[in-house]
Amino acid sequence: MRIVENVKLKNFRCHEDFELSCNEDTTLIIGSNGSGKTSVLEAIYLALRGKSFKGVDREILRREADFYRAEIRLHDFKTVIIRYDGAKKSFEIDGKKNLRLPKKSRYPVVLFEPDDLYLVGSSPSRRRDYFDELFRQIDDKYGVTLGKYNKALKQRNDLLKNEFVDENDLFSWNVMCANYGTELILFRKKFLDEINARMTEIYREIAKNEDECAISYVGTEVDENKYLSILESNFEKDRYLGYTSFGAHRDDYEFVFNGKRADGSASRGEIRSMILALKFIEAKILEQETGFSPVVLLDDIFSELDDARQKHLISNFKDYQMIITSTSAPIDMNIDVNL
Repeated sequence: MRIVENVKLKNFRCHEDFELSCNEDTTLIIGSNGSGKTSVLEAIYLALRGKSFKGVDREILRREADFYRAEIRLHDFKTVIIRYDGAKKSFEIDGKKNLRLPKKSRYPVVLFEPDDLYLVGSSPSRRRDYFDELFRQIDDKYGVTLGKYNKALKQRNDLLKNEFVDENDLFSWNVMCANYGTELILFRKKFLDEINARMTEIYREIAKNEDECAISYVGTEVDENKYLSILESNFEKDRYLGYTSFGAHRDDYEFVFNGKRADGSASRGEIRSMILALKFIEAKILEQETGFSPVVLLDDIFSELDDARQKHLISNFKDYQMIITSTSAPIDMNIDVNL
C-alpha cells in the first residue's frame, strides 16, 4: 500500500528544488554520497513523525537560503506542508497550520540506518535513544511519561548544582522521578517481552541455525517506594556529582546471544542478523499496536549487508511501502530514481 505518494522540497539541505513521485510498493533512490538521498528520507520522516532524525531546522536550511519548504502528499489525499522561515517551523495539514505535527496526524515509520547495525556495541545512551523512539511510536503514553520524567529529572539536576540545596528542596522532584521512572521501566519491560517473544524465531529464519537471542533490560529493578528511597539516600553523592546518578535515564538494553552478551560472543554476521530480526519485529509490532502499516525507510544500508541478508530485508518488508536510498542498485531491485 502506498502511503507516501509525492515529495517536493525547496531549500531543504542541499536540494534547491526537488520532486519525487513514489512507487506503489518500492522506491529506490540512487545517488553518490553527498547527493541528498538521506535528506529525502529526512523530509518524509519529518512529515510523518513531526521531527527530524538528523538535526535541527537551522541545519536543514540550505546554505544562504532564508526558508525551507517540504510538501509531502499522502495516500488519503492529505498533504503535509512543513515551512521554516529561519526562526519558526509550522506544519500545515490540508490548510490548517500547527506549530507541531498533531498526534492524530503522526504515522508509524521504521527507519533503518547503517548505524543501527552497530547498535549492539554502541553506547547505552544510543540504545536508550533507539528504544525510546520505538516505544514512543508504539504507545503515545510512553512519550508523555518520558517527557514528564525528563522535566522532573532536569529540575532535580539543576537543584543539585546549587551549593545551598538541601534534601527538602528535592522532595517533590524525587517523588516525580520515582513515579514516572517506575512507569517507564514497566513500559520498557512490557515492550521488550513482546520483542523477545519473536526474536529467536525470526533470527533463526534469517541465520538458518538453532541459536537463541534476546534483549534484556539492565538497570533499575525496584518498585516506586524503593526508587524514592534510593534517590533520597543518594543525596550527598548526587550533590557532589552535580547530577542524578540513579534512575531510568541510566538504564541500558543488553543483546544476549546463546545466553551470553552478544557484544563479545557473537560474530559480526550474527549481530547483523539480530538487528535485522529486531527491525522486522519493529514493523510487525507497530502495525499491530497502531493499526497502520508503517512506512519503511532504508537509508543506504545495502552496502553493509551481504546478498543473503539483503534478500531477507527485501522479503520481510515486501508488504510495506519501502523507500530506499543506495549508491547502487541492490539485488532484485529494478525501480530507481537517480539523483
